[in-house]
Amino acid sequence: MAGQPPSRNPFSPQTPSPYSQPSRQYSAESVGSDNYSSRNASSVPLAGPNSYYDQNTPISGSTDDGSEFHRHYAASIDSHMSTGSQYQGPFADLPGSKEPYPAWSAERQIPISTEEIEDIFLDLTHKFGFQKDSMRNMFDFLMQALDSRASRMTPNQALLTLHADYIGGQHANYRRWYFAAQLNLDDAVGQSQNPGLQRLRSVKGGNKSASTKSLDSALNRWRNAMHNMSQYDRLRQLALWLLVWGEAGNVRFTPECLCFIFKCADDYYRSPECQARQDPVPEGLYLETVVKPLYRFMRDQGYEVLEGKFVRKEKDHHQIIGYDDINQLFWYPEGLAKIVLNDNTRLIDVAPTQRWTKLHKVDWNKVFFKTFFERRSLAHLLVNFNRVWILHIGFFWFYTAYNSPRVYAPHNKKLPSAAMTWSATALGGGVSTMIMIMATLAEFSHIPTSWHNASHLTTRLVFLLIVLGLTVGPTFYIALVDGKPQTNNIPLIIGIVQFFVSVVATLAFGLIPSGRMFGDRVSGKSRKYLASQTFTASYPTLTRGARAASILLWVLVFGCKFAESYFFLAESFSSPVAVMARTKVQGCNDKYFGSALCSNQVPFALAIMYIMDLVLFFLDTYLWYIIWVVVFSISRSFFLGISIWTPWAEVYTRLPKRIYAKMLATSEMEVKYKPKVLVSQVWNAIIISMYREHLLSIDHVQRLLYHQVDGPDGHRTLRAPPFFTSNTGNSGDFFPQGGEAERRISFFASSLTIAIPEPLPVDAMPTFTVLVPHYSEKILLSLREIIREEDQNTRVTMLEYLKQLHPVEWDNFVKDTKILAEESAQFDGTASSNEKASRADDLPFYCIGFKTSAPEYTLRTRIWASLRAQTLYRTVSGMMNYAKAIKLLYRVENPQIVQRFAGNTDRLERELERMSRRKFKFAVSMQRYAKFNKEEQENAEFLLRAYPDLQIAYLDEEPAGKGKDPRLFSILIDGHSEIDEKTGKRKPKFRVELPGNPILGDGKSDNQNHAIIFYRGEYLQLIDANQDNYLEECLKIRNIMAEFEQYSISGQSPYAQWGHKEFSKHPVAIVGMREYIFSENIGVLGDIAAGKEQTFGTMTPRTLAWIGGKLHYGHPDFLNATFMTTRGGVSKAQKGLHLNEDIFAGMNAMGRGGRIKHLEYYQCGKGRDLGFGTILNFQTKLGTGMGEQMLSREYYYLGTQLPMDRFLTFYYGHPGFHINNILVIYSVQVFMITLLYIGTLNKQLAICNVDARGDVLPGQPGCYNLIPVFDWVHRCIVSIFLVFFIAFLPLFLQELLERGTGKALIRLGKHFLSLSPVFEVFSTQIYSQSILSNLTFGGARYIATGRGFATTRISFTILYSRFAGPSIYMGMRNVLILLYATMAIWTPYLIYFWFSVLSLCIAPFVFNPHQFSFPEFIIDYREFLRWMSRGNSRTKASSWYGYCRLSRTMITGYKKKKLGHPSEKLSGDVPRAGWRAVIFAEVVWPLCGAAIFIIAYMFVKSFPDQNGRQNPSPLIRIAVIAVGPVVWNATILIALFFISLLFGTMLDSWTKFASVMAAIAHFLCLIGLVAFFEFFWFLELWDASHAVLGIISIIAIQRAIQKILIAVFLTREYKHDETNRAWWSGKWHGRGFGTSALSQPAREYIVKIVEMSLWSSDFLLGHVLMIILTPPTLIPFIDKLHSMMMFWLRPSKQIRPPLFSTKQKRQRRWIVVKYTVVYTLMVALLVALIALPALFRDHITFNCTVCRNI
Repeated sequence: MAGQPPSRNPFSPQTPSPYSQPSRQYSAESVGSDNYSSRNASSVPLAGPNSYYDQNTPISGSTDDGSEFHRHYAASIDSHMSTGSQYQGPFADLPGSKEPYPAWSAERQIPISTEEIEDIFLDLTHKFGFQKDSMRNMFDFLMQALDSRASRMTPNQALLTLHADYIGGQHANYRRWYFAAQLNLDDAVGQSQNPGLQRLRSVKGGNKSASTKSLDSALNRWRNAMHNMSQYDRLRQLALWLLVWGEAGNVRFTPECLCFIFKCADDYYRSPECQARQDPVPEGLYLETVVKPLYRFMRDQGYEVLEGKFVRKEKDHHQIIGYDDINQLFWYPEGLAKIVLNDNTRLIDVAPTQRWTKLHKVDWNKVFFKTFFERRSLAHLLVNFNRVWILHIGFFWFYTAYNSPRVYAPHNKKLPSAAMTWSATALGGGVSTMIMIMATLAEFSHIPTSWHNASHLTTRLVFLLIVLGLTVGPTFYIALVDGKPQTNNIPLIIGIVQFFVSVVATLAFGLIPSGRMFGDRVSGKSRKYLASQTFTASYPTLTRGARAASILLWVLVFGCKFAESYFFLAESFSSPVAVMARTKVQGCNDKYFGSALCSNQVPFALAIMYIMDLVLFFLDTYLWYIIWVVVFSISRSFFLGISIWTPWAEVYTRLPKRIYAKMLATSEMEVKYKPKVLVSQVWNAIIISMYREHLLSIDHVQRLLYHQVDGPDGHRTLRAPPFFTSNTGNSGDFFPQGGEAERRISFFASSLTIAIPEPLPVDAMPTFTVLVPHYSEKILLSLREIIREEDQNTRVTMLEYLKQLHPVEWDNFVKDTKILAEESAQFDGTASSNEKASRADDLPFYCIGFKTSAPEYTLRTRIWASLRAQTLYRTVSGMMNYAKAIKLLYRVENPQIVQRFAGNTDRLERELERMSRRKFKFAVSMQRYAKFNKEEQENAEFLLRAYPDLQIAYLDEEPAGKGKDPRLFSILIDGHSEIDEKTGKRKPKFRVELPGNPILGDGKSDNQNHAIIFYRGEYLQLIDANQDNYLEECLKIRNIMAEFEQYSISGQSPYAQWGHKEFSKHPVAIVGMREYIFSENIGVLGDIAAGKEQTFGTMTPRTLAWIGGKLHYGHPDFLNATFMTTRGGVSKAQKGLHLNEDIFAGMNAMGRGGRIKHLEYYQCGKGRDLGFGTILNFQTKLGTGMGEQMLSREYYYLGTQLPMDRFLTFYYGHPGFHINNILVIYSVQVFMITLLYIGTLNKQLAICNVDARGDVLPGQPGCYNLIPVFDWVHRCIVSIFLVFFIAFLPLFLQELLERGTGKALIRLGKHFLSLSPVFEVFSTQIYSQSILSNLTFGGARYIATGRGFATTRISFTILYSRFAGPSIYMGMRNVLILLYATMAIWTPYLIYFWFSVLSLCIAPFVFNPHQFSFPEFIIDYREFLRWMSRGNSRTKASSWYGYCRLSRTMITGYKKKKLGHPSEKLSGDVPRAGWRAVIFAEVVWPLCGAAIFIIAYMFVKSFPDQNGRQNPSPLIRIAVIAVGPVVWNATILIALFFISLLFGTMLDSWTKFASVMAAIAHFLCLIGLVAFFEFFWFLELWDASHAVLGIISIIAIQRAIQKILIAVFLTREYKHDETNRAWWSGKWHGRGFGTSALSQPAREYIVKIVEMSLWSSDFLLGHVLMIILTPPTLIPFIDKLHSMMMFWLRPSKQIRPPLFSTKQKRQRRWIVVKYTVVYTLMVALLVALIALPALFRDHITFNCTVCRNI
């Protein structure tokens, strides 16, 4: 080796041998101390081998389970590793892989041969005790990475840049960590003094004098050390890093912890004792001593062992030390100083070379602590987004204070003095400062104060208090001197100064990130902030143009907003304020409060109006944001060249030229072949692939292909297809109208008009991997699933449904099958002799796609269906198009290969296979593979047979003995692995042991993490198991890789003196794509979902990515694998907190300096479930996920550190959308209350008439001028209306751009005709409700609604129980308020509000297929009645009682006892909600609401009646009517309790006893409620509007009572419903309560009181909903119309009605008749109770003294 010429290693000029250079990785001072010189094997002293641990502990007795290290690890393939050169990589058994890593072969001047690399791996494995299989895996990993890079640069440069990416380059995470944690100081000081103390002193600014220690020189020294390192050492470091990473398991989520482990290992390797060591340490030592202790700590944070099972601990996020907290310990030197060993010495006091041997002694439980508290509270919104609140509330104050002078004018004057006006307006600054102070105090509760970051908070707080004094103080002075006779202008000057100070303060707080005030954590030079800068604030810089666009966008948005809001909101608000500010109501009086409350009704109303205006002020911003983003997006798309307005013909006729120019790497080719020949191969391949997918029929294909024809001179020539030559733009000639083929080809054609980066030749392109996490999604549909109805509600089989959706494709499929069948028939000699056999023979084909049930035919139908549903098979076959694309491109661009293998197609195919296998890997991470049932097993096997190159990574468990954890392995197999005769399973390629069960979080991210060690190459595409891909898109793969900007890497060394400058650009971390929702053709909901995706997935990202605000939005995105895996993996995984795991990867990448791009020219298919329930489940998941994100530290870092324009981009792009939804719903509720208050004024006061100018006409004594207020109401309604409808603008414009005006208008019209605004309102409510409930109670729970087709009818009860809590209750309360408002102040504008409030109640039913079919409707009614009364004597899966219990467990939580009852399966694990949340949300808030309504009611009743008599006290009246029913229920219940106790045991044999008792109680309670209502109706003397107002207040009071009873008096719930059945049947013994059998009845008594009220209100509410839904059912043919509205299908195309047997028909008819009568009676009764008394009011007069006094 040493004899080779030095040219082999250009970096060691002094010595021929590449190995003898002492490695200078660390700073120059350390080279002197001999420990560091690199010792290679030739110079190691052959002393006695030191034992692995410290000398004094011999290895056998070192730990209790020393024997464990000598476990036998079964080698998975007989380890070829040591056999030297014969080893060809683990995939040597594939045909055609002669040279496993072609670019790394001897003739290419490689710096180190494959055999030497192998020796390095073996050596490291022996020294550190890595697993053999992990070593083989990582060896293959590194070789593939080197092969991938070396195919486009010299092998030397490949190794250099790889080392720079992982270890030493500018953007390598290890290097950044090394300096952030200030290890350069640690290594520089040497062992002379105690290093730990030295280092901590240096942080505080002690010995900084020595200039050598300054950061810049340290960075230069690092670069030189890296530059002078030998290639051998570089490779050894890479190998060590990979081996450490490859076995780390869940520790991979903590990247800086890995850096620390690697540093310890690297230092130890350089130490004399490691080099002296001869015999290998036991295999698995690293896993056992380093990884497992850390893993156990992570696991025990969230789980505890109960009876041998892991059970989730009841901790919320702020009590769990999660991955991020563990990781942040390693960021700071102070953190590393906390790492202590068992004997309480600190790890950093040990010499660096010895630390590795001490790692197993660290007691991790003492080390870690929380570094950020994710407490559940709305305070996060305040801290993270304080700038948004300041900009809005501060400016709102400036505007309104200036515009409402009457409020603070002195009593005797109309207007205040000038000084006072300036000063009052200036208080806005005080408001902003208060917000900052609150945010700072809240921040104290999120950050551990022991840490060195609390100091700047205290400074900030002190400063803010001073500013508060400056902005508020002067007002007091001015108020004191105001009105006194004054000669000088001092107050005025002070006021003006105060105003300008305030404006400056507001702007400063609103623009400067709070993280940069007082101690700049973003760009401060102090070493103290270095770590948080490195890991949370190294935002990638934007280009000049993008930054300018970003600033311009926000200047425009806020400019428009502040201008519009001033004139539309603030100025127009001044007239109502002027009218209302001084108004006192006269002549009202209350028995107890006198005139104190009622005379102030107008100021109350004014206060609520102010709040309303503030909410609108927030909504305005979002409106302008959408408008401007759309404008920017459109202009951007013209700039990129994507638009409809390029004429079609031109797009198609130029397509061949564009394919040649943009998709083929033609610059490298010899020009022997005409471009036409090459293009024709690509184009024909695309068309034929579509034909194979049954998208095109034969005659279409003929018109689209290139044909060979005889030319005029006898040569054969290629004729271009008429599609290119004579395309008139009438697409029907070439492909099915409006079909998938048309969409794909037109997207393909128009996408190539965009500028696209140049591709590289196939053999030079980088290797990449597609990774699909799979849990239990369908792999392939079985025959049963396709041709059998799922239940009575579906009405249709899967196959029929798919035939409805894809009629053309089914037709093509059938024709194909018939041809096949005929061929095989002729082949068998059974062809039918009779030519005229009727079409009846073909019926089976058209119905189910096969005639003989031979498996090859049924399989075809199964595959056809699976490719159109959301199956894994569809994903795999779609992604395997990459392999086809690579083969195709390789063949087209290298015609010489085709000639070389002329005539030998097998060898040609093998050569192509070899190339595609080298460049593209596909891994599915099936975590359950080992536990699959027989059917899933067969389907997986089918996948492997169909696609032998598919790799499956799965988890395998080896059960351990008693008391030990089972061992888990990550296993990789593929279609080439041979099958083991004994077990029948495939033999694994790699089998790597994990530290324990990897699934600690929500599953998906853990699943990705366990399989990530099997990815290969440089890039990673993460795909969900519901996506698809197309051949023509896959052909663009090389262009996409070019977006990572790593194709033309400069030839300089990244470490050279000048070369490193060329590597300073921020790396691209994520490249995002467009997603096409392939289920958009299913009716209105599908279209809404697809439209949302179009705008969210295409329009906004286009702008956001440009101005640097796009975060990773999921799925078809390509990741820069090295960047992501060295920074904590492709997604985060803490349970619950990282529910939307992928967006955290984006935030992580952005904070650590990765750029995120968005591509326009590539799209991936994606499926969505498009039933109403599934869309809302999805939205609930998004909402809860968003709630969790609000708590996360990523939001805290982004929100407090991003510069203003990028912060706004981030805010409005991600959380702002959801917060806007919350505000929209709030605006509706606040507006309702405003209407209520203004309504009370209008109803009770005489309103003045005014003339045209608005002056009050004379002659109206005692009138109130409220006309301006009504004008303001109209304006508000218009604002809210606009805010809702702006949601349709982006979609409309997107259509306009991509498809033209006509299509856009049609689509918009279709949306409005099919009531999509109803859906919008409803989904807004769902979003806002899910976020708020998540922030208060946590529990990212959703109740499953099943994943049927979009055509399945869901019964009334399921819909009611799913949506009552989130939306229907609130909707109904608002309906009542609106009813009052309509009676009190009717304006036509209110129609819109009726529409939106009703949609909150009835949206779920409107979008339920076949909701209005009369028989179904009545059968629903029957089911509703049964549901209300079920579940009292036996446990039922679906009953009102179960629903009621489930909704209250959110507050009470479940008991932890395990009592294996069957009914426990119905409920998950829910902890009790925190008391703070409960007190605020469940006690204070309802009480405030009740107070608001009671005040309104008391105002109305404080005026004398017609006879001039004063009303009795309204308060008592309301109290009696509200509390009455509760007392009545309590009485009934106690009576029934004793009855059931007495008779329950006697009537033991009568099973229905409990049900009967429950029915009696429910009936009596309903009677009581109705009686009290009638009594109230009578007391109000049949005045409808007063009665409605009273009912509103009563409901508010009852709601408050119920909530307080549940929240305050209830202990935790049992998992089962035994208590309920015990209560009704009177049998409390033998139910497994044990000692709590005495306390339980008391608790159950309170529960039952609440339940009775809830039951009766639900019963009435259900009837009200039914009544609202009845009128449509009576319209003839409504079902057909409704289906047209829902599915956009003509009646002829609609799905047939279900077929029933005669018996079923009879049964149904009888049910319908019977229950129609019941229903009619109930409706009549309810109507009578309200209407009859009102009609006969003159005849009904009671004389009772009690009534007069309440």
